[in-house]
Amino acid sequence: MNKLSAAAFLKEAEQLPIIDVRSPAEYVSGHIPGAHNIPLFDNRERAVVGTTYKQVGRQEALLEGLDLVGPKMRSFVEEAYQLAPDKKVLVHCWRGGMRSESFAWLLRTAGMDSITLEGGYKAYRNHILESLAQPMQLLIIGGETGSGKTDILKSLAELGEQVIDLEALAHHKGSSFGGIGQAVQPSTEQFHNNLHDDWRKLDLSRRIWLEDESFSIGSVQLPYELWNQMKAAIMIQVTLPKEERVKRLVKEYGQQERAALITAIQRIEKRLGGLRTQQTLEHLEKNQLHDVADELLSYYDRSYHRNMDRRPAEQISHLPCTKDDPMATALKIRKRADQLIPQTTNQ
Repeated sequence: MNKLSAAAFLKEAEQLPIIDVRSPAEYVSGHIPGAHNIPLFDNRERAVVGTTYKQVGRQEALLEGLDLVGPKMRSFVEEAYQLAPDKKVLVHCWRGGMRSESFAWLLRTAGMDSITLEGGYKAYRNHILESLAQPMQLLIIGGETGSGKTDILKSLAELGEQVIDLEALAHHKGSSFGGIGQAVQPSTEQFHNNLHDDWRKLDLSRRIWLEDESFSIGSVQLPYELWNQMKAAIMIQVTLPKEERVKRLVKEYGQQERAALITAIQRIEKRLGGLRTQQTLEHLEKNQLHDVADELLSYYDRSYHRNMDRRPAEQISHLPCTKDDPMATALKIRKRADQLIPQTTNQ
C-alpha cells in the first residue's frame, strides 16, 4: 500500500501526519488542512531546477536537484521522525511524481513506512471539487443585514443540525465591513480545501444549513458547483425589525477601531451616495453609532431586496420574528424546515 487515491489518502490522514514536500510558495497558495510542509526545494531552488529542466533537459535538472537535496537529507529524516514517532507518514507533492517518490524512498530507507498520494495535490483538488458538487439537501438562512444569521446557524448546530459557517471559513462577513476584526483571508484555493475538510465530516443524507452568501465572500469565491446548488435551494428568510438589527450592529461593530469603520464607509461611497456618506461619517465622529447603523442599513436593505427579487418566490419561506433571539429563531426555523425538508435519519 505505497500509493493511495485521494479519498483513501484523506481517510488515512485522520490517523497519520501528512508531509507536503512542495515549495513553501506552493504550500501557502493551498494545502491539505493539517499537512506539514517539509519542502524538498525552497522557492528559489524550485525555480532553478525548473529552469534547468526547460533549458537543458530532464537529466541535468535531476542532477541539479540531487546537488540541492543531498545536504538536506538528514534534516528531512529528522523532521519526519519528530512528526511521526510511530514511523508511518503520508507524503505528497504536486502530481505524485519525482518529488514525493524521492522523499518517500528516503524515509523508507530510514526505516519509515511512507505512503504517497496518487496523482498528488492536483488529484486531491479534483477530488474535493467533485465532492462539493455532489447533490445535497441544502437549506439557506436568509435575512437582511443585522438579522443575526451567523448566530442562528450556531444555535442550529447546538440543536443537532448540520451547519457549515462559510463566513468563519472565509474570515469575512461578506460586506464592506466584513473583514473588520477578522484574521487574514485564505486564498480561494485554501478556502475550498478548508470547506471540504468540514464538508466531508457531514452526513449527506441529512439536510445541511448554510447562510445566504454572494458568490464572493470578501476576496475568496465559492466553488461554482456549490454556489449553483445554493441558488437552487430553499431559503428560510428571517425578517427582523430594523431597530433590532440596528442594536445588533452597534453591539458587533461599536468597539471596532474607528479608522477601520471609516475606511469601510468610504469604500461604498459611490453606492451610498456622497451626502449620505458624509452624514454617516459625521455620526461616527460624534459617536452616534445608532445613527451610523441606521444610515447603513437603509443602503444594505435596498441592495438585499434587489438581490431577493432575482430569487424565485417559490424558493423563499418567510419567517417573521420580533426579537433578536438566535436560539428562539433557530427553533422556529427548525420547525419550518421539518415541513420543507424532513430529516431522514434520527439524531
